[in-house]
Formats: sequence, C-alpha cells, structure tokens
Amino acid sequence: MKNNLKVERAIKNLTQEDLAKLIGVSRQTINAMEKNKYVPSTVLSLKIAKVFGKQVEDVFYLESAD
Repeated sequence: MKNNLKVERAIKNLTQEDLAKLIGVSRQTINAMEKNKYVPSTVLSLKIAKVFGKQVEDVFYLESAD
C-alpha cells in the first residue's frame, strides 16, 4: 500500500509531529507510514483522511499489480 501523506501534510502545512498529535500516534509512526514501512489500521487511516478532509482512497492506495 502506498500513500500521499507527505503531499497532504505539505498542503495543510503540517509537520509529522503536528499530524501525529492530531491522530494520537508518535511522530515515528507517521515517518514509518510515509516510508511505506508501516501499514496503518483502518481506524488510523480513517482518522488521517478526516484530518485532510479526504476519502481514505485519496490518501492511501494499492499499487497496481500489473
């Protein structure tokens, strides 16, 4: 699974720390997600999408398996 977290954070002018505080996780968790080393739970994905005012699918997406 890939994501647009870094782009969405830039649009909202949020640091990793800012986003982490808004959704109740550590900055390291945000960093790991951005590096595609951590796949968030459904609840966490929903919280992140809500912060950005987007659908989950607009933030997180599957790589095509061509």
